[in-house]
Amino acid sequence: MPSGPTPQGAVGRARAAAPRTLSPLPFDIEAVFPELTGTAREVTLLYPRAGQPGSGDSSIGGPLLWPADEPWPVCTEPDHYKPLSAPVEPEPVAMVAVAQLYARDVPGLVFPAGTDLLQILWCPLVHEDDQCGAGPRLHWRSTTLTSAAAVAGEPPRPHTAEEDYLPRPCTVSPTPATEYPNWDLPEGPAELLGERFEALEDERGFDYFALATTQQSKVGGYPGWTQRPDWPVCGGCDTHMEHLLSITATEPVMGRWLPQDDRDPRRDWSTVPSWQAEADPAVLHSFGHGMDLGDCGGMYFFVCRTCPGIPYTHRYDC
Repeated sequence: MPSGPTPQGAVGRARAAAPRTLSPLPFDIEAVFPELTGTAREVTLLYPRAGQPGSGDSSIGGPLLWPADEPWPVCTEPDHYKPLSAPVEPEPVAMVAVAQLYARDVPGLVFPAGTDLLQILWCPLVHEDDQCGAGPRLHWRSTTLTSAAAVAGEPPRPHTAEEDYLPRPCTVSPTPATEYPNWDLPEGPAELLGERFEALEDERGFDYFALATTQQSKVGGYPGWTQRPDWPVCGGCDTHMEHLLSITATEPVMGRWLPQDDRDPRRDWSTVPSWQAEADPAVLHSFGHGMDLGDCGGMYFFVCRTCPGIPYTHRYDC
């Protein structure tokens, strides 16, 4: 079955782009808001940029390193919002590559024993019970075993698709950072914190949400919710699942989370606060994977590392 191109020696040598340089927080979050002590989470920000990744690269929307003895996955569900095209009898829809991450590029991502490659695919059609690209598939693989018999050629294209769920090929720049909760703020002090966040902005010009939280494609940390959290519970052990990865429609084009080398070179940023930074208009076209995901929404993937087989699920909001 055709799949992504053979790495042709790139596996083991190809690398993701270097981590981006971000501005530090201008104040100590936990010193100003002691209620948030212990809520910081390590996150790896992906910063997808339009490019030409190979199957030996970590990417969003790029080609996958695919084993020769494994058929390319298809979706056979009949309940798509968008009617399937001819023939009259609906034919399976080829899934599309959404993400591929090598362990060497994302040290903060915990891989199951014997694996060092994560791949995510989904159906590019809206499903009635899911409201987004449906039936995601997660694969944990060994690069060594997979590359020994990888398939050359292009993967099959879906005969019908929603353009909003077809990512363009993007390189990634996995960048470690620390973030604090946004929608996942502790329920008890959330209202009081909201008042103090407003006071901080009025008095010092600091917006907690813009500086300490971020909605963008990332590994770990907090899901990039655009609505209230909907954390899944594992059906096997009845515990909250771990946030694995967010694929969001938005990427920072201004503010603290905008990498320093993406800033508009026409301004002297040494005299401007980091949270007022603006992107270079010349590179804006390369930002992100090009998917709207409904309306600036996101897909959030979760796993349970307690149960056998690492069960996974996803959530979607817009």
